[in-house]
Amino acid sequence: MALKVFDLSCEHDHVFEGWFSSRDSYQDQLSRGLVRCPVCHSDRITRRVSAPHLNVSHLRAEPAPRVEVSPQTRAAVAAPSSDQMARLQAEVLRQVRRIVRQSDDVGDRFAGEARRMHSGEIEERPIRGTASAEECRELVDDGISIMPIPEILDDDRLQ
Repeated sequence: MALKVFDLSCEHDHVFEGWFSSRDSYQDQLSRGLVRCPVCHSDRITRRVSAPHLNVSHLRAEPAPRVEVSPQTRAAVAAPSSDQMARLQAEVLRQVRRIVRQSDDVGDRFAGEARRMHSGEIEERPIRGTASAEECRELVDDGISIMPIPEILDDDRLQ
């Protein structure tokens, strides 16, 4: 299942990410007061859209089989040291940057290219670029998976 990643903010302008199985799931959780700001715990949440996005739908792996665990089951857990955690975070950052660098920068043609791939007009490939907030909303509403790329992950924008 593809997840929808939304940039959210509360009434106090705390910005955070929310991951949902669908737009309807987001709306349902929001209407039931289940979406809360991790900083101030407000349930007055609005959805924000970031302009730069990356289409990585070709990278989806088969989902792992779901394992049901009863509340009585105890699981093995680990707490990595701060040094191990720092190395892990650095490796994740390197891998994400590698994926971004391997995508085709289509600039402001992002929305059009994403639509053409989604409709089968052109072959699917990893792309990145820019889109307006409205274009992003329309892509998401049409079931086209996109995700924001923070500038720190896009080496081309840092030069």
